[in-house]
Amino acid sequence: MAIKFGRPSERGRPSSPRVALPHANEAKVEESADRLDLAVRPRRGRRAEWARRMVREHVLTTNDLIWPLFVVDGAKVRAPVASMPGVERLSVDEVVRAAEHAAKLTIPCLALFPYTDPARRDETGSEALNADNLVCRAIRAIKKEVPDIGVLCDVALDPYTSHGHDGLMRDGVILNDETVAVLVRQALVQAEAGCDIIAPSDMMDGRVGAIRRALDGAGFSSVLIMAYAAKYASAFYGPFRDAVGSNATLIGDKRTYQMDPANADEALREVKLDIEEGADMIMVKPGMPYLDILHCVKATFRVPTFAYQVSGEYAMIMAAAGNGWLEGDKAMTESLIAFKRAGADGVLTYFAPMIAERLKKGGA
Repeated sequence: MAIKFGRPSERGRPSSPRVALPHANEAKVEESADRLDLAVRPRRGRRAEWARRMVREHVLTTNDLIWPLFVVDGAKVRAPVASMPGVERLSVDEVVRAAEHAAKLTIPCLALFPYTDPARRDETGSEALNADNLVCRAIRAIKKEVPDIGVLCDVALDPYTSHGHDGLMRDGVILNDETVAVLVRQALVQAEAGCDIIAPSDMMDGRVGAIRRALDGAGFSSVLIMAYAAKYASAFYGPFRDAVGSNATLIGDKRTYQMDPANADEALREVKLDIEEGADMIMVKPGMPYLDILHCVKATFRVPTFAYQVSGEYAMIMAAAGNGWLEGDKAMTESLIAFKRAGADGVLTYFAPMIAERLKKGGA
């Protein structure tokens, strides 16, 4: 599926007049160029497409993709997310159809995020522990119909709490240890439903170790953990919060547990802790504004490292493409290659089906 928007408009721009060089001047230019004594000419490797392909340092494939999906109650529901053009909330049956499509495109993994009915949200996020909640039903349905595709599940309470925060709140304070106890139970519910990758996104201290011990103790030692290890308190999450319905409920902000965008050394400390606690893979979120963090993390720890191209990044590219300010397909591809160049082993991206289609046709 291509991003079918126009090329940047050139209308209204004055054209530069063409000035013909006299033959004598042309000869002088050629003569001057002939005198360059260059042993190394990097442009030689760029002259033809076959040569550019041969020397290309980083290659994007469908193996690099994780496709985030939003799940909603109902049947045959495909509800557009206004702030994310091309993204929809899907009922469980439609999520299964998306999983089948992903398998055909050889996308290896899906990430599930619920839009929880406001009537089911409460102060403690108790719906997260319901073994028959939207995410658990979606996991079981996917595994029944498309068993060979991976399923990643977010572990945090924000889609389930009436206050929109990732943890338990008392007197305006987000409680760490009490929240971790609930997150452990949430992870076990998801593992029991068939989740392959548990992805704690809450940024509570110690949650990776607690979840790893609980999974191993319950017989789920083969379930992977991808820790949102360096997750920043970012302005780029707004469209995602629209999609899961937490924008309308969020009280205050998340700066007491998500990281300060000004900090880099802190990210390395956070990643180190999560690896020591048992994380199999780590994630940097958001993506493009934090390519420096992604590069440092990969270079320092050499563990499987992922980036999340978050909703705001996606929405910016789609909005610019929709207005004809960018060539959407090219901007999409370039943005994803940037993650690979910075060191990412994979990317969570809403562009996953679009870029997979493009790769299938040999267009990336």
